[in-house]
Amino acid sequence: MTVPERQKTQPIDTDPPILDDSSDPDESAKTWRATPENDLNLTGNLLILIGLTGIGAILRLYGLGTNSLWLDEASTLVFARQSLIGIWESTVGGEFNPPLFYWLEHGMLFFGDSEFVLRFLPALLGVLTIPVVYFIGREFRDQNVGLITAAFLAFSPFHIFYSQEARAYAPMLFFFSLALLCYVKASRSDETRPWVLFGLFSAVAFWMHFYAIVPVAVLSLHALLTRAGEIRSDVRSARNLVLSVVTFVVACLPLLIVTINLFLVRTASAPTFGIQGPGVVYQTLLQISGSSDWILIPFLILFLIGVTYTWREDRDGALLLILMMALPLAASLVLSSRMPMLPRYLIYLLPVYFIGVASAYPGLCALVRDGRAVYLFVAAAVLIGTPFLATYYTTPQKDDWRGFSAGLGRVTGEGDLVVVLPHYVTKPLDYYYSNTTDRTIEFGATTGDDLEAIRDQYPDRRAFYVVTLDISAADPTGDAVGWLEENTRVVGEHTGIHLFVSAQGELND
Repeated sequence: MTVPERQKTQPIDTDPPILDDSSDPDESAKTWRATPENDLNLTGNLLILIGLTGIGAILRLYGLGTNSLWLDEASTLVFARQSLIGIWESTVGGEFNPPLFYWLEHGMLFFGDSEFVLRFLPALLGVLTIPVVYFIGREFRDQNVGLITAAFLAFSPFHIFYSQEARAYAPMLFFFSLALLCYVKASRSDETRPWVLFGLFSAVAFWMHFYAIVPVAVLSLHALLTRAGEIRSDVRSARNLVLSVVTFVVACLPLLIVTINLFLVRTASAPTFGIQGPGVVYQTLLQISGSSDWILIPFLILFLIGVTYTWREDRDGALLLILMMALPLAASLVLSSRMPMLPRYLIYLLPVYFIGVASAYPGLCALVRDGRAVYLFVAAAVLIGTPFLATYYTTPQKDDWRGFSAGLGRVTGEGDLVVVLPHYVTKPLDYYYSNTTDRTIEFGATTGDDLEAIRDQYPDRRAFYVVTLDISAADPTGDAVGWLEENTRVVGEHTGIHLFVSAQGELND
């Protein structure tokens, strides 16, 4: 944000506001001014932040290895086991995720390949994001906004879930949050260092996940819009902005070249999975709000109130909130018709969304006539996460391949066929199940022709078919599902993993 002229002539007051009772008591709308008397002191802020970070650490590290690896996490392990050069070659060859997270996980394999080890890095960076968003909120408005934002993130069901997943979403958010912090600082001071760091951290976020380029582009657009007048008057005023863009491009150049090709491939045909149309916007807002309409609606109202309050004091800041929420959602809506789109790709909305909601706190303070109303926001953050946390650690949150594999081993016998649909689902299955130990023969299949060929090769063998809903994306024609309906019977289902047996097969006791 470009600092308004009135802020350039005096220090920015980061203290929270209290009600100014010197005005006419009959006025319906009270004015607010910032005073140290009602501020949470620096020590208190630090203790609260440490407490929130500590609680956030417990919520993200507890039960880290409890859930089984699911398909995407097992894919992470497969790529991480490659050499560093091999990981890069996989990206160039068509892997739709950048290599940086796989490189980091490759290093983590030194400590083993357990569920805990694979998820530790995302959990750690998820924890560290909490204090980062505090500093973003403090820099954006004041310390109270920082504390409220940190509290919302600490108890965010969406963030807790992806901090406990061996994928790049939480790490990408951490580095983008650092980029956002640097951008806010750079916009206020126009110093070279934060601009360069903005470009550098943006590059790291992009190396973590391709979709990070969207918010980075939005921030660059915001800088151009808010500095347009200065640039027209003196083009040299754009030097630091250009320097940040150059830093980003240089740091990402090899990946940018690969990204263009992958984007063309990804958008060559309609997606077979993900969310299309307005559902992308709704589901994203729903999930980042806590997956409840009862929370979504008040959050959206508070966000709009926060934007309104911000607009009164800092129009550039309000514009940042608007652009950072509206443009990524609009881009996702448009792109959803040509490429897979899921809410987790937009995890970078969390700090902006929560800062917007937190910025509404002066309105609540005015309503209850007590500056300590900030604590109500912190308490709300705890309450919002409570329903989620009540069952999160006791109920499987991912496909339970560990439990399924144990059950599969009890019903199969020596010489049986184990056919996995679609073929790439062998990744999580093989993490827990060994056909060598079980003395079965394992195949991967995707189409009805694949299934027919396997049966022709082993016409007299009993076959078990392991099927997940991914088959509808891998084989959108429904050919494989039709073949299963005609030639198999259902054995059972476990957390979304279905087991069929060839029609002539008999189960062991």
